[in-house]
Amino acid sequence: MENYIVSARKYRPSTFDSVVGQRALTTTLKNAIATGKLAHAYLFCGPRGVGKTTCARIFAKTINCLSPAANGEACNQCESCMAFNEQRSYNIHELDAASNNSVDDIRSLIDQVRIPPQIGKYKVYIIDEVHMLSQSAFNAFLKTLEEPPHHAIFILATTEKHKILPTILSRCQIYDFNRINVQDAVAHLQYVAEKEGIHAEPEALTVIAQKADGGMRDALSIFDQVSSFTGGNITYQGTIENLNVLDYEYYFRLVDYFLENKVSETMILLNDVLRKGFDAHHFMTGMASHLRDVLVSKDPATLPLLEVGASIRERYMQQAQKCDPKFLYRAMKLCNDCDLNYRTSKNKRLLVELTLIQCAQLTLPDADDIIGGRSPKRKLKPLFKQLAVAPTVAQPQPQAGDVAARKSPLPELKEEKRKIPVIKAGQIGMSIRHRTTQEEPAKVTQPVTNAPTANQAEYEDYMFNEKDLGFYWRDFAQKLPVEEKANAARMMNMHPKLLNNTTFEVGVDNGMVEKYMQQLLPSIQQHLRENLHNRKITMTIRVLEAQEVIRAYSPGERFQLMSQKNPKLLKLKEVFGLELG
Repeated sequence: MENYIVSARKYRPSTFDSVVGQRALTTTLKNAIATGKLAHAYLFCGPRGVGKTTCARIFAKTINCLSPAANGEACNQCESCMAFNEQRSYNIHELDAASNNSVDDIRSLIDQVRIPPQIGKYKVYIIDEVHMLSQSAFNAFLKTLEEPPHHAIFILATTEKHKILPTILSRCQIYDFNRINVQDAVAHLQYVAEKEGIHAEPEALTVIAQKADGGMRDALSIFDQVSSFTGGNITYQGTIENLNVLDYEYYFRLVDYFLENKVSETMILLNDVLRKGFDAHHFMTGMASHLRDVLVSKDPATLPLLEVGASIRERYMQQAQKCDPKFLYRAMKLCNDCDLNYRTSKNKRLLVELTLIQCAQLTLPDADDIIGGRSPKRKLKPLFKQLAVAPTVAQPQPQAGDVAARKSPLPELKEEKRKIPVIKAGQIGMSIRHRTTQEEPAKVTQPVTNAPTANQAEYEDYMFNEKDLGFYWRDFAQKLPVEEKANAARMMNMHPKLLNNTTFEVGVDNGMVEKYMQQLLPSIQQHLRENLHNRKITMTIRVLEAQEVIRAYSPGERFQLMSQKNPKLLKLKEVFGLELG
């Protein structure tokens, strides 16, 4: 039985022209070889599986080729090329920095650099995952990397360029490898399928390329996996079943439900998706991607951005004609907000369901009120609608210098005046059995209370708590004019304290602040009464005592107070050379 070789190794590129998706880089390297303008150090960086190590090996083979071709490729016939192809070349040395990252490993490499090549012109040292080298290993490598022998060329490969020292970066020519796009990956997978005699549907290869996320090695590995599952007949249904990928059909149906405002069908479809074992988070990110694809399908100019198969492309174009751009923008925004809030949500399914319900209501006539482009008005409403039981407190009259004085929409609260009824003598009798008057009830000559108006009779004073009070206190401070910025900041640092159901107290530092707050008092009361829906809210102001004032400490003062309680902090500061920010 012949040994099986995975496609990622069997179809590994051996020439610059066979490298997938890196045309600009391979052309630059070929031109450098043709003109003899070779640098002594290169840095190949980019995502995994995009061809960094492959290009390094092809580059090493080509510069040592004894009779290179006119197009800048190696001949694959000379002794140097044959030795490389048979993996017996002494001119190419590969070092895995992930497992050989010590100073001794780098010193051993430096000792080998001094030996000139036996065949060919250059000795090439490929150091893979170079960002894994230790700090001391980097320092030991600096001098050799800057001034190597004329026959030595270093090629460093890494997936994390930001972890490499700037002194190393400055000594290298940097080549950034891009992710391989879906079209290039599908074309290469189709080539591999033809070579292996495997039938593959274009939609299936597109799903594989999208799943690989720009890595050709990952795409070939998934290709082998799906090929084994389907028995050499790679179909779209077999691919999504094996890779546990949601079918496009779910998203097309869901958008149709959105356009028809079918909330119930939307909820049932979500339940079907979750019942099949799919993650709700991945479902929402896929929904956002689908809406994006529908959006780019509306304009022929953006149609090339759609990375799907030909048959699926037609469906996207058909659905795009039914969708209004405004609907797509809002739906994408809702899906994106759901993605951002998913991790912190306690009830994740409810979050997804609410998002889908909102999307299904976007095309309603009153959609602007539901989730329009403008944010809805946020107003904190009290939870309880009970009458606030508290003694009536006289309200101070607004003064001429009040800020933002305006007529309150609340019904005027008039003080109730109870009058003693006049009862004629001899009208009251006692009965032990019935405890009631024997004659007609006494007639009151004057009413007990003034008859309330219709507006007053319907109005109820809501109860509130200290948290509600603090919210609208800060809301008033934020609405002060720009010239009152200092006073607004002072109010933001105050904490109103609720004394009873309707009266609260504010503490100030001195008499000047007290005088200013007295001027704002009517406006503050009016603002709170309107927003908290209570006509009896009353504000009192008190100058704090000296021991009540909490002053703000600087970082240095705070550290001194902490070090008095724990002297070891001083020693910690000295040992590590810390400075107070």
